[in-house]
Amino acid sequence: MSRQVKDNIIKGLIYASSAFTVVILAVIIGFILIKGLPRINMDFLTNSYEDKTTYVTIGATADGHTKIQDNQCVSEALGATLSVGEEGLVVEKIEKASLLKAGVDGTGAVYEIKKGDVITKLGSCQVERELKNGTSAEEVLEESTKAIQENTGKMKVKVVRRGGGIFPMIVTTIYMVGLSLVIAGPIGILAAIYLNEYAKKGKMMTIIHFAIENLAGIPSIIYGLFGSLVFVQMMKLQYSILAGALTISIILLPTIITTTEETLKTIPKTYRESSLGLGATKLQTITKVVLPNAISGILVAVLLSIGRIVGESAALLLTAGTVSQIPSRLYGNSASGATLTIKAYMLMKEENDLTTACAIGVILLTIVIVINVSSKLVTKYFLNSKGEKA
Repeated sequence: MSRQVKDNIIKGLIYASSAFTVVILAVIIGFILIKGLPRINMDFLTNSYEDKTTYVTIGATADGHTKIQDNQCVSEALGATLSVGEEGLVVEKIEKASLLKAGVDGTGAVYEIKKGDVITKLGSCQVERELKNGTSAEEVLEESTKAIQENTGKMKVKVVRRGGGIFPMIVTTIYMVGLSLVIAGPIGILAAIYLNEYAKKGKMMTIIHFAIENLAGIPSIIYGLFGSLVFVQMMKLQYSILAGALTISIILLPTIITTTEETLKTIPKTYRESSLGLGATKLQTITKVVLPNAISGILVAVLLSIGRIVGESAALLLTAGTVSQIPSRLYGNSASGATLTIKAYMLMKEENDLTTACAIGVILLTIVIVINVSSKLVTKYFLNSKGEKA
């Protein structure tokens, strides 16, 4: 076989491998988009996942004067357009002066009923029960009107705010990203500064680098088991975002340390020598000369870390929990919360809801793409800035 034929074969294999990679990527992204995009809307992004039931008292203004009058139909009395759904009266449109905007919940706080909410009980009228008993829409509206006429003062309304959204998971993911970076960022950057600027070459340096490389290769489930044992049980943080963030911080350290250290190595030694020659101390040289010139690489390390946090699942499953709520504390009770990846996993495992899981996948893909583009823009910006200064 001639050399030219061998070169052509190798070139063909290279092209075929590249094409295969692109096709696989396109198929994966296409599948996620086709399945997930129809599910995404504003309610999906802003609603809670679980339905929320609230008892609201309506019928009086802030000064206590009655607003509900006799001989008014239910929509006219409430100042809203209502339709009969499967579970109750669905709020389709709310007028500016609607009573539904000035209701008060059980705690005494103002609870504004919004478009899309479902009224399942209106005074003495059990709307939900009437519908389940086969009562027609017209009869339900008549019963609701009677309830309005019977209550010319304040009236209690049972409202169900539909869930099915991922807002709690978005907030929990943001919490996890911020808390993990606050913990891992300074530790990783300072460790990289020590390794590159202070540590002397030798067996200890070899051992440290070996440990960092092995930390990067450990499966995340191992980190999850460690976090569950140490942070959740031994430190009694329970399933919480703090336990999850501490676990994720350990996972991030190899990426931050390695990327930052490699960036510091690219800073010419002449910069350091010039600074020291002008009388600056070692610390002043690092803070005033080295770090400003390495800021692009450090930012890229942080951006890559964000992508790792957003995509992590196994470690958080064992430390942060799977509750679809916004954590109200860092640790302890009510501190557990599911991130986007955890929720996607639970949807497929427990509910077999492929559509919603793919919709979350679309959000995750968008975040990853934004992070990758941002890292390239950051690098390009600082390279251009250095070129202009030169």
